[in-house]
Amino acid sequence: MNLPIASLARPEPATAAPGGRVRHFYKAYGLIVRSEVALPELEPAAPATPDLEIAVGPVDFPDAASPGATAFRFESTRQYLSWQAVGTFMISSVKRIDVDPAPGVDDPLLAFPLLGPVMALALHRRGLLVLHASAIAVGGKSVIFMGDKGAGKSTTAGAMIRAGHRLLTDDVVALDLSDPERPIILPGFPQLKLAADAAGAIHLEQAEVRPQVHPQIDKAQHRLRDGFAAEAVPVSRLYVLERGGRAAISPLTGAAALPAVIKFSYITRFGRQALRDDSASVHLGQCAQVAGRVGLSRLEVPAGLARIDEAVAAIETDLASGTR
Repeated sequence: MNLPIASLARPEPATAAPGGRVRHFYKAYGLIVRSEVALPELEPAAPATPDLEIAVGPVDFPDAASPGATAFRFESTRQYLSWQAVGTFMISSVKRIDVDPAPGVDDPLLAFPLLGPVMALALHRRGLLVLHASAIAVGGKSVIFMGDKGAGKSTTAGAMIRAGHRLLTDDVVALDLSDPERPIILPGFPQLKLAADAAGAIHLEQAEVRPQVHPQIDKAQHRLRDGFAAEAVPVSRLYVLERGGRAAISPLTGAAALPAVIKFSYITRFGRQALRDDSASVHLGQCAQVAGRVGLSRLEVPAGLARIDEAVAAIETDLASGTR
């Protein structure tokens, strides 16, 4: 029997903030986050000196004179992201994100971009390599799923969780490359976004579906009661997902591996403006480090949700082989 959403909520340590806002404390991606936006998607943490501060207040967007539905601006010290129907976000340092909500927008809708592209840019600014992907812990090993929209990243991750493995992070995968020989996946938070058909086919009993935050957001947020890996794990496998007739895994050659990592790194979604000065060469070096150290494979996922467990079996066999 499924428990109501309210029964999953843990008490969130909080303090008062100027303007009547409450400061909540969370942990995600190895950071202590103090946020004036309520983020129940994240794991609660005890009050402590934050690594990242999320504050609510006016943001002076330089392009405000001609706002569009979506607008981004990247400067040497500040990055701005604005969605007309949601609000404006400014990353002013490795420790601060400012949030200016659009009129009438509440915290659940603010959280959607805040925990996606905004968080990805904030993590990138901290020197991490951020991938648009999903990651699963399998024993002491791990797998990362990259792919184009609709390739089945979250669906395959969900099938892995149903098989008894644990989620590391969905959508935003942050890699710590401080040890060149051992890239590490930092755990995000226990939530997986699934389309309705995938959620129905996989049926994660250890998850609760959060209320839909906007009619145009087609994927539902599944908050895991268990099945989350809270500790960092070394990267074992990187897979590029494609639809196919059968479950199959084949290594990508060196010439194809590096472009794939670059393509699915989060920062490249914003174009050249996001890689200023020497950051482009740093980013290229990070992508080359991962492609060379871990290697990539193509994972063909059978069309049709009824066969998703074939992909899970292929992944488990590949990890058990111990090669690469």
